Order: sequence, then C-alpha cells, then structure tokens
Amino acid sequence: MLSEQMVTILVVEDDPGHARLIERNLRYSNIANEIIKLTNGQQAVDYLFGEGEYEGEPHYATSLLVLLDLNLPVLDGFQVLKRMKSDDRTKHIPVIMVTSSDDTQDVSKCYELGCSVFLTKPLLDYEQFSDAIRKLGLFLSVVKVPQGR
Repeated sequence: MLSEQMVTILVVEDDPGHARLIERNLRYSNIANEIIKLTNGQQAVDYLFGEGEYEGEPHYATSLLVLLDLNLPVLDGFQVLKRMKSDDRTKHIPVIMVTSSDDTQDVSKCYELGCSVFLTKPLLDYEQFSDAIRKLGLFLSVVKVPQGR
C-alpha cells in the first residue's frame, strides 16, 4: 500500500477548491500519506530542489509522488515537468498530470516530457471530478513508486 511506503504526495494546484477536493477524495479512498499542497510551479521546483523559500531543504531525496496541474502561475506544468525529468535527482519521481485540459497536443507533450499518467478534471461536474480522484486514490493505494534517492 502507498501509505506503507511513506510516500509524500505533492499536489501542485492553483485552485484552492480543486486542491481541497483532491485531498478530501484521496482521504476518502483511505490514502493516509502526507499531502503537501503548493499553488504554483515555482513553489514546486523550489520545494523539490531546496531553492527560494525552501532554501537548503531539498525534497527530491524523499519518496514523492507529484500530482501536477498544467495551467499554473509563474511556471506552468510543462515547465515543472520538463525541469523534473531533465534532472537526474528528480527524473525518477512519478508525475500524474491532473488538469482540465483534454487537448491531444497537451496529452502528447506531457507524455513526451515524461509524465506517468494524464488525468483530465471534468470541469463542470463536481461528482465526476470527485469520482475520478477517488479512483486515483484506489490506484495510488496499490501502485509502487521508486524510493527517494
């Protein structure tokens, strides 16, 4: 189970309502892991590499799973994903794109950059979005992720 691996889930989502909904539905799926919520791409990069407000505290060596929105302020999801997958210290970290985009070019680009899974948020249907996140929680409860390096 994911919680047995002590994997921290990093949720990078600029919409606070979506971030709360993601966390609530992961918890509903019995995910007990620590969940860190960040609101823009620069915060995610700083958190991972110990820069900016996280100076001296890099988290790339911890066991992480990243849920990453595509449309973020400062650095967008493409930029964060590219930075993570081009660095030997973070390229092993699984990244699940959780975004409202279902554009085939966005999907292709994310997989080319190295994302593990691309999940589209149903925009106007709260129940559908909640259900998708609960299913993601069930998936996360059985998936194995690489340990931090």
